[in-house]
Amino acid sequence: MSPSRAPLVAGAAVAAAAAVTLTVVVWPEGSGPGARSGASASRTSAAPSPSRSYPLSTTPRTIPAVREHTAARGPGWKPGENSTVVAADPELADEAKLLARELKIDYRGEKSPRPGDVELALSGKGGPESYTLRTEGDRVTISGPGQAGVFYGTRTLKQSLNADGTVPEGTVRDTPDRPQRGLNIDIARKHYSAEWIEDRLHEMADLKLNQLGLHFSDDQAFRIESDTHPEVVSEEHLTKAEVRRIVKLAQSLHITIVAEIDSPGHLGAVLEAHPDLRLRNTQGVVREGAIDISKPESAKIVDDLLKEYAELFPGDWFHVGADEYQALTVSDPAASYPQLAAAARKKYGDDATVQDLAEGWLNDRAAVITKAKKIPKAWNDGFFSGGTVTGDKGIEVEYWTGKEIGARPPQEYLAEGRKVINLNDEYLYYVLGEPNDFTYPTGERIYEQWTPFVLRGTEPVAERWSKQILGGRFAVWGDFPNAQTQAQVAAGIRMPLNAVSQKLWDPGKPELSWAEFRTLADEVDSSD
Repeated sequence: MSPSRAPLVAGAAVAAAAAVTLTVVVWPEGSGPGARSGASASRTSAAPSPSRSYPLSTTPRTIPAVREHTAARGPGWKPGENSTVVAADPELADEAKLLARELKIDYRGEKSPRPGDVELALSGKGGPESYTLRTEGDRVTISGPGQAGVFYGTRTLKQSLNADGTVPEGTVRDTPDRPQRGLNIDIARKHYSAEWIEDRLHEMADLKLNQLGLHFSDDQAFRIESDTHPEVVSEEHLTKAEVRRIVKLAQSLHITIVAEIDSPGHLGAVLEAHPDLRLRNTQGVVREGAIDISKPESAKIVDDLLKEYAELFPGDWFHVGADEYQALTVSDPAASYPQLAAAARKKYGDDATVQDLAEGWLNDRAAVITKAKKIPKAWNDGFFSGGTVTGDKGIEVEYWTGKEIGARPPQEYLAEGRKVINLNDEYLYYVLGEPNDFTYPTGERIYEQWTPFVLRGTEPVAERWSKQILGGRFAVWGDFPNAQTQAQVAAGIRMPLNAVSQKLWDPGKPELSWAEFRTLADEVDSSD
């Protein structure tokens, strides 16, 4: 949360006894294929070939970089006059049709491949996002155990063609290091058109990012049409028809949309229509954006909205917020808000505090999402220690800050056995207008310094926590919405997104320099 809210490289003829170069990448402990502990290696190596008319192929140039390539001798592949895309399995028809459109060749359906073709197939072992891309005999085969992996193989093919005009001979075996990789957009404080969001989905898909967070409710606005509470919706908003179109596109690109309704803070737009639910202290002073969680009506309206939008967004997750509840920022919450203290004691016992009431609110909202068969997410400063009530262990912790009330070091959340997602505000926060000492993050800094282990500040946590760190998202916040246009935001986040994509797919030290990586980003990009 925001606190304010080349073609194939031609070489000389290779002698029969040419040496093979090994490029070794050490995998972080507990990561890599199958999330094994310990280190393994990614290699580029030679495969036997009867032909000596071509030099050994080079690794396809893509973002993120492929993790393993076995080189071979041959011309590689590029679309020919009679090239088509075929699908070995009907489930891959959509992926095959999309690739055919992008390559401007025909899709032939569930047919046997011919010379010059690309074949998509469901086969092999590994994670659902892993894939194998084999180029030989004037043919490309992209296979994987799941549709997402096969789709990512098509992105590798597309990027290699964009960069070098060909797909190198040989075999790529590839898989992401982290399962959650994405972008988070605050569409509450700054309105973005459906078309702008769809453009970001296409950009994300080519970078093999799989999660788009939409923070659509905050103090300034509520940006999606509502049937249960139309009175809370802002004038500029997305219609449900637009949202369904966005969701459909995201699903076709293997991206999950994670919607967020933040509570019990950041509810100003909802409370504008329900002023009786605003949190007031003993002097009657309203705390901006905070809802009075001692009132049953407060839980009802928030739960109405959670249920409505959990149905609209079919993905596996829903974000319930829980950050920056202003009742907890005063020196004596019980004295300032006696109604909250009384409600805490009534619900949780004589020793319960306002903190416990807030933690119980988080658990209750998470229970609504769990009942809707989704995994709840919440910001890290909504999880407290030392109280009567503890945040449910099934809620994924989205770690963004070490500065806020209740924000503990990430090691504490990990030691409690919690699953954590990295949104470190030191590297991953693009806050419009650069308030509160924020500066627009650069792709170079992310590329050279950040990994999923750097959850807070600039220091990484120990690699023994690897299995609990599920990934990360780059976040755009609209604190000063007019500071940049939609086009400026898109341009500003382009290279940071490229860098995040690389470091979530493979957190090891990249082989390319930043200058080389930036040039490659231009070469693989087909959005122009």
